[in-house]
Amino acid sequence: MLKKSYIFLAIFVVLFITDQYIKFIFVDGFEKQGECISLVLAYNHGIAFSMFSFLQEYLKYIQLSVVLIGVVYLIQNRDVFKQYYIPISLLFAGGVSNIFDRFYHGAVVDYIYWHCWFDFAIFNFADMIIDLAVVLILWINFRK
Repeated sequence: MLKKSYIFLAIFVVLFITDQYIKFIFVDGFEKQGECISLVLAYNHGIAFSMFSFLQEYLKYIQLSVVLIGVVYLIQNRDVFKQYYIPISLLFAGGVSNIFDRFYHGAVVDYIYWHCWFDFAIFNFADMIIDLAVVLILWINFRK
């Protein structure tokens, strides 16, 4: 269990720092226009697709509460942590990084904009690792 906790922590720290560093580059002014994908700074005051942006000031506290409830759940259900520690580290790194943005920038820093054939939401690295975590959880469950 201790080894899995160290792996969890290492993944969390590396991904959190990586995501924040990338966001810093865009906040500092980096921008690149592409034919299908543009790298442009956008602040998302809501959640996915800017939903619930009317809760802008409260979202950070709601999301922080969800993460804390998740921590309590994992402390009480260590077997779940043992089985899913890698995807959980991805979920927590992405989630905590986006929550950090809300406290530090007032919104989530997004920068990857897909605009080929249709307009898609602007997203970030944290969103991608959260999606990867969900895929890993599904894969672990279906593999059984």
